[in-house]
Amino acid sequence: MSGAAPEGVKYPRVLLKLSGEALAGDQGFGIHPPVVDALTEEVRRLHELGICLGVVIGGGNIVRGTIASAQGMDRVSADYMGMLATVINALALQDVLERKGVETRVLTAIRMEQLAEPYIRRRALRHLEKGRVVIFAGGTGNPYFSTDTAAVLRGIEMEADVIIKATKVEGVYTADPVKDPTAEFIAEISFMDVMTRDLKVMDAAAISLCKENEIPIIVLNLHEQGLVERAVRGERIGTLVHL
Repeated sequence: MSGAAPEGVKYPRVLLKLSGEALAGDQGFGIHPPVVDALTEEVRRLHELGICLGVVIGGGNIVRGTIASAQGMDRVSADYMGMLATVINALALQDVLERKGVETRVLTAIRMEQLAEPYIRRRALRHLEKGRVVIFAGGTGNPYFSTDTAAVLRGIEMEADVIIKATKVEGVYTADPVKDPTAEFIAEISFMDVMTRDLKVMDAAAISLCKENEIPIIVLNLHEQGLVERAVRGERIGTLVHL
């Protein structure tokens, strides 16, 4: 968005990465409307602040390419199925956001003009300048790349000040806190330490891209209302990953 940054905001341009699995809620699969309503409320708050906002959402609530591949499906076909799942989720978000009065555009890396606009960087930037929330769907458009990598790539292209990864835990831990009760919370860590310690913040390609382009990542809890807004205002929420 052109012009001065909104008052009281540290990060005026944000790429928000949402977990597809989160949309399923407790039902574990598909799209659970109350969860979508809560997520879109977070996005609406950022939009009202005047944040220039791009969103990438995964497709794990419908199909995850790596899991389908591990079960015997061709990896390329499985990844394309995962990309299509992200489009379904993006359309669900768009529908609820627009019912809340938030002007939204879905741009897909795989062409499907009947549903959404094809991803063109200049078009995406123009939508952002006009104050629209842009949802980037279809991953990178290529197999073997995760939606984490897609999120960082789109964040770089839209010149984001920060990548916010909203997950089901409070931030980065030394191990998976769901599986390991002794896992310790990490409030701040460097990109290099994330890679050398093999912490599952994002995949290696995404972390490398952030490091090269000096874009910080904030990892926070998706399910606690208001955290994303507090993070863009500069509060120390979740885990900060930086140079």
